[in-house]
Parts: sequence; C-alpha cells; structure tokens
Amino acid sequence: MSSQPQVASFVVRCAGFSDAGQPSPIWRITVSHVQGEEEITVTCFEEVCKYMKEKLSG
Repeated sequence: MSSQPQVASFVVRCAGFSDAGQPSPIWRITVSHVQGEEEITVTCFEEVCKYMKEKLSG
C-alpha cells in the first residue's frame, strides 16, 4: 500500500517598506493558499512555514 504525498500550491509575496525610525526595512509578507482561496498576512518567514504546514496537515 503506497501513500500519496499531499500537494498544495502557495504564493508568497514580500514587500519592503522604509521607515525613517527603523534602521532596516519592515517587511509585509502575504501568503496565499491557492486551493483554499485563502490569504493571510504575516510578519516573518517562520509564520509562513507554520501556515503552510498547518494547511498540508489537514
């Protein structure tokens, strides 16, 4: 009995914003789950990975 891996498509968009009070750019990261037609905005790449793992685990 072979198990098929679950496949999903995600789109990750990143935009950097400059702020005079910040030494480095502030990032806005948006991740979309294509099959679920769902989109969220997160603050770091770790949150992107967590979101994708949650969607893939069912």
